[in-house]
Amino acid sequence: MERKRIVALWSFCTLLAPAATLAAQPDLPALVAQTSKESRACIACHQKEADPVVVQQWAQSRHAQAGIACFECHQVDKGRPDGFEHFGQRISAVVTPKQCGECHPDETAQFEASHHAQAGQILGSLDNVLGDIVEGPPAAVSGCVKCHGSTVKVLKDGKLDPATWPNEGIGRINPDGSKGSCSVCHSRHTFSVAIARQPESCGYCHLGPDHPQEEIYAESKHGVTYRTLKGQMNLDSRSWVLGKDYSAAPTCATCHMGAAKGVAETHDVGTRLSWTLRPEVSIHLPNWRQKRDEMKKVCLNCHASDWVNNFYVQYDDVVDLYNSKFGEPAKAIMAKLQAAGKLGPSPFSQKIQWDYFELWHHEGRRARMGASMMGPDYVQWHGFYEVAKDFYSRFLPEAEALLPGVTADVINEPTNRWLKRGLSKEDRAKIQEFYQKRYGE
Repeated sequence: MERKRIVALWSFCTLLAPAATLAAQPDLPALVAQTSKESRACIACHQKEADPVVVQQWAQSRHAQAGIACFECHQVDKGRPDGFEHFGQRISAVVTPKQCGECHPDETAQFEASHHAQAGQILGSLDNVLGDIVEGPPAAVSGCVKCHGSTVKVLKDGKLDPATWPNEGIGRINPDGSKGSCSVCHSRHTFSVAIARQPESCGYCHLGPDHPQEEIYAESKHGVTYRTLKGQMNLDSRSWVLGKDYSAAPTCATCHMGAAKGVAETHDVGTRLSWTLRPEVSIHLPNWRQKRDEMKKVCLNCHASDWVNNFYVQYDDVVDLYNSKFGEPAKAIMAKLQAAGKLGPSPFSQKIQWDYFELWHHEGRRARMGASMMGPDYVQWHGFYEVAKDFYSRFLPEAEALLPGVTADVINEPTNRWLKRGLSKEDRAKIQEFYQKRYGE
């Protein structure tokens, strides 16, 4: 509930933040006049008969200023299975990165190399087992798929399967074989860079109990500064270089994608990530030192080198702590239980499997991600507190009950000796004295 209140307050505050005055309404006839004859026919119909708001959104876009309109984006050849004849033209409702790449080749190539483009490949994951099997397919279609994406299927009559479309998942697999959706970040039909640069756009997927990046950002100093100075962010600028076009605050796009001194912009959001914080035990990504150096170059635009280097020492210490004290021991115990035949036929057959999943997938991720984005509450109370509580009070006792002795090595580790030894009388007396002096208890 606390996280929801933070995000709700954040959204409310952004509404109150200083905003530029509404732009003058575009000269629609002049914009239409510079488009192709095919697009002019589309606009004439959609403006009056179909969906006029789409035309209004397009008119506010840079595409409109460049004479790029409906037909240029929606036209497809006869090889597209989702194509259909529409007033003498063959078009598709699905506009893919392959089509966007005809005008934006660099951005498309960068995106295709990113983890975002692979997000639809979740069929073998525990998340997919939960959504598609344990919970049920409709939950996966309207939940998991809306972020991850899935294969957009075309029925025999050429229409799109309603179980797979609408689909704005970042890693959807399109009928032309390409992966991804540019509009999930840029929004159709405005194609807005301002929308893509704001953290709320990333929060479409990156929030919640297992990957609360938007909430972590909201509580961080970065997020607080952004909310306060949003009117100074120059979000709609064609050029958006940190230190040149804006300096008020960083957003998700600033750190993970944006241009800065010594750093080129990119649509591959993984090029500056040194750890993967997703799995049961974190590992360094390939070429992680090079990727970390790229992120440091962004950080150094605002922070001194000692500050940046020491931040990474603290961040690495958090990841190493989670791995060595909780992640690796818990994973080893689960492997022993599986080898001994103590776990059920499904990944979620027994309570300990649910508890282990939440330990790394929810609580452990929050602790690690909180450290990566400087959200101390997520490191502590939403992170390590939950990890420790459930590791010691649920996971270890459940494992021991299933296979006596399986936790012995873990409990005898130096970091866990407090379980047997507890606190000394002197330490307990100091705690009592602290509360008496501070709160009169």
